[in-house]
Amino acid sequence: MKYSRMQIPEKSIFLVTGGAGFIGSNLCEALLENGMTVRCLDNLSMGHIGNIEQFMRNSQFTFIRGDIRDFDTCKRATEGVDYVMHEAAWGSVPRSMKYPVLYEEINIHGMLNMLEAARENGVKKFVYASSSSVYGDSKILPKKEGQEGFPLSPYALTKQVNEKYGKLYYDTYGMDTYGLRYFNVFGRRQDPEGVYAAVIPRFIRLLLHGETPIIHGDGHQSRDFTYVDNVIEGNMCACSASSNVAGEVYNIGAGGREYLIDVYVKICNALGIIKNPKFDSERPGDIRDSNADIAKAKKNLGYIPLYDFNAGIKLAINWYREHL
Repeated sequence: MKYSRMQIPEKSIFLVTGGAGFIGSNLCEALLENGMTVRCLDNLSMGHIGNIEQFMRNSQFTFIRGDIRDFDTCKRATEGVDYVMHEAAWGSVPRSMKYPVLYEEINIHGMLNMLEAARENGVKKFVYASSSSVYGDSKILPKKEGQEGFPLSPYALTKQVNEKYGKLYYDTYGMDTYGLRYFNVFGRRQDPEGVYAAVIPRFIRLLLHGETPIIHGDGHQSRDFTYVDNVIEGNMCACSASSNVAGEVYNIGAGGREYLIDVYVKICNALGIIKNPKFDSERPGDIRDSNADIAKAKKNLGYIPLYDFNAGIKLAINWYREHL
């Protein structure tokens, strides 16, 4: 697929941190398809080598197994790089509630290492993953940049700190940084296994295996579920954007609002399965309602979502049917 890259010269060198993960591997694939040279940095703590095996035969792809907590590794990985797409992080709000110190080490110290390594090596643009979780306890809908609340989890706090460092490196060092606040991304290669798996792949896996999914809360919490190709488009737009709009953060979502119980029913209907879910207590740190105001990203980055939720969920379900 061709994404927005009109101002990105072919054969540019990209570094994708966390490139063996869900979003990172999709970014690597899109960049390679669009003629770019790609380095993937991943320690495989969250990513899977199977996500990038298909790229190993491509002469324009290089895999570096390393940890962003090690500055020397970050420095070597960014040598000669034009663009950094920083995806390496530990996600999951519930897991961050259990391991707050580890989240600080990876998500904050790791990003600072990457920013400094990129600065020292003269990287042109640094695009990094933030999260809709930064809106915290704000009840304003839709979520709009500049209307953040108090963070509800260690994960959310790490992303707020990432954004402050991104702004600092733009203001102080003149580095073009772009923070992308992802809204509940789903799609191909998202890991459906484990207690911390995201809700959509977890629903699909359990239903396909004849098991009963659990919904935490009453099912009427809402999300701006965003198909992964929209996130790829957002990253490409940021890399193509003017330096005049750098140093900012941008919502990257579909601009819609889906209630969790409705998402569950849509998945059941698509799979031809009739099964009532179990309901359990709400999880600490979870935001009740979330949907993105994407006007700023549209205006400054030229970002337009490629898929709405209904189109994206069909593609995701078809992928999981083939791979589970």
